Parts: sequence; structure tokens; C-alpha cells
Amino acid sequence: MQYQQNHVQCISPSGLHRMAYTEWGDRHNPRVLVCVHGLTRNGRDFDSLAEAMSAHYRVICPDIVGRGKSSRLRDPSGYAIPQYVADMVTLIARLGVARVDWVGTSMGGLIGMALAAQEGTPVGKLLLNDVGPVITVEALQRIATYVGADPVWPTFEDVLAYVKQISAPFGNLSEAQWWHLTETSVAQRSDGRWGFLYDPQIAAPFKATFADKDIDLWPVYEMVKCPTLVLRGAESDLLPRDTWEQMGLRGPRAKLAEIPGVGHAPMFLNDEQISLAREFLLHS
Repeated sequence: MQYQQNHVQCISPSGLHRMAYTEWGDRHNPRVLVCVHGLTRNGRDFDSLAEAMSAHYRVICPDIVGRGKSSRLRDPSGYAIPQYVADMVTLIARLGVARVDWVGTSMGGLIGMALAAQEGTPVGKLLLNDVGPVITVEALQRIATYVGADPVWPTFEDVLAYVKQISAPFGNLSEAQWWHLTETSVAQRSDGRWGFLYDPQIAAPFKATFADKDIDLWPVYEMVKCPTLVLRGAESDLLPRDTWEQMGLRGPRAKLAEIPGVGHAPMFLNDEQISLAREFLLHS
């Protein structure tokens, strides 16, 4: 595995912050793929996909602010899509390219959708991984049960068992894959215990604005014009089947693909899922 760790300076109303990212492939390759993770995850989730695509792209996998190796916002009200989109614009400017292709899982897909909907967008192709323009209240309630919690464990084995349990919808992963997803998302603290690599305050704006109704982003999706693929875990509770099917008929009229035996969300850790991404990005 060959990658570099880099960072870019971004700004929010509360000041400057540092956004870390991993970079794969030839940094002089003008063809750039940006891969953006879900709500509490980080850019290392894409190691397998990035390695597979690095022969074709310069692959950039950021840790969205407040996650992974990125710094935390002074004002947690900034943990929202507008700030994340602004940070991505800064990152793309740093990369020095006019166009990028985009893979976004869950929150990363919402960021990509918001950026792709802009006039003059740099997004050339958009792969939305298990997310769409409707987030149901049931899914929001499930997210609210864990986001913002800051649990700690006495041993790495304990946190590994926890990740296997809460991330069971990722599907049938190998022991090595579970280990990778765990070791890249936790750190040992000064007291010897283990905890997640994200700011618990990412939950603050989510909980402050939580309402007992679905989130409807159809007006944003319908402004997307670039080629789009929507990948759905067949057992997903975050992307309803009817929403997924409508995404093939509205807006960019996305191509649709479904992964059996997986919920929220496919993680691009096996050949089938990587092949779906590769086929869309390189040949559609």
C-alpha cells in the first residue's frame, strides 16, 4: 500500500482548521478521484478502492473536519454540509485541477450531491454510495442513538468487537478487513483506553436541528447534471428502495446498482463493489 498523508488549511467563521487527506497514485495525474466518507468514519475507509484506482487516478481521500487526523472546529455549529462543501472547494483548489470525479458514502455522498448541484461544479462523475435525497425519520432516529457518543474501551479487542457489532450492516467482512476498519478509526488515549477518532461535537448541529420528519433534498438532487451512479445496500435503512428507484428517473437519471447481503453501507472492500465503481468511473 503506497500513499502519502497531506493536509490543507481551510477556514470557517470560527477560524482556520486543518483538513488531512491521504493521496494515492501519481500526483501529476490530472485525472483526480475524490472519495469522501460517512458521518463518523474517515478517509482510510477507502484504502482498498484507492489502491485499486490509483493506476488510473490521483486518488484523494480526505478526513472531513472533526474526523480522523483533521482538526476540530472551535464552534461545533459548523459541522454541517455547507462547511464541508466549502472545505472540498479549498481542497480541489489545492490539487490544482478543474474537474474531479467523486465517490461519496452516506454523508460524503450528500457533500458530493451538494457540490455537483452548483453551477460551474468541478464534479465530473458522481457515485453516491447508499445515500439519496430522502433521509427518513427512522434513519435519523437510529443515527441519533449513537452519533456524539464518546465511548471508551480498555483494550483494542473490545473496541474491535464493538465495531463489528455496530457496523454489521457493512456485510460479511474478513477478520483482516474488520481489523483495518477499526485500527484506522480509533486511537489509544493517554490513560491507555481506546476511543474513536472523531469529535463528539459533530452531533451538536444534528441534534439541534433534529425534527420528527424526513429530510427532503430532491430540489438539490434535481440540479445535478453529471453522470451519476447510485449504489445501494440491498438491506439499507438509509436509502429507501423507492427513493433509489426514483433517482433513476429524476434529476441526472442515475444508473442504479444494488449490493445483496449489505445494509448501510457498502465499503468497497471486495472485488464486486470495487468493480462496480471502476466500471462507472472509467467506462460510463
